Formats: sequence, structure tokens, C-alpha cells
Amino acid sequence: MTVGIAVKERIFQLCEEHNLSINKLSTISGVPQSTVNNITSGRNNSATVSTIKKLCDGFEITLGEFFSTPEFDNLEQEIV
Repeated sequence: MTVGIAVKERIFQLCEEHNLSINKLSTISGVPQSTVNNITSGRNNSATVSTIKKLCDGFEITLGEFFSTPEFDNLEQEIV
């Protein structure tokens, strides 16, 4: 699994847990909907930490909580 896929899956997981649509997440986090759509569709595989931090603020969680999942713990190094 790549970092981009792990981020995308985590956003979907958190939206489900918080009963939020992508549109609502965009509104409460201040991240443009096009940016969130690009991340969750896989068109953007390199979301910045700043963007993820804003999304975390929308979810009312910390960056640590966002990345504290087995998917991120088990990522293999990506060679580009």
C-alpha cells in the first residue's frame, strides 16, 4: 500500500466514523472540495502535512491520531 492510498482510506474511514460527507469535511476543515476530491479519488497522491492537519482539525483529531493506524505502521518504503 502506498502513502497516498493509506491517506485516502483513512479519510474515508474518519468520514464514516464522524458521519461526514466529503463536502461537509471540506467545509468544516477549510480545505477546498477540489483538493479533498483529488486526494480521495487518487489524483493527488502527495497531500501535504498542512492539508492533512486542516482535515484533522475538521475531524477534531490530532495528526498523531490520523496516522496512528496499522495501515501507516506497515507502509513499505516507496522508491520513486
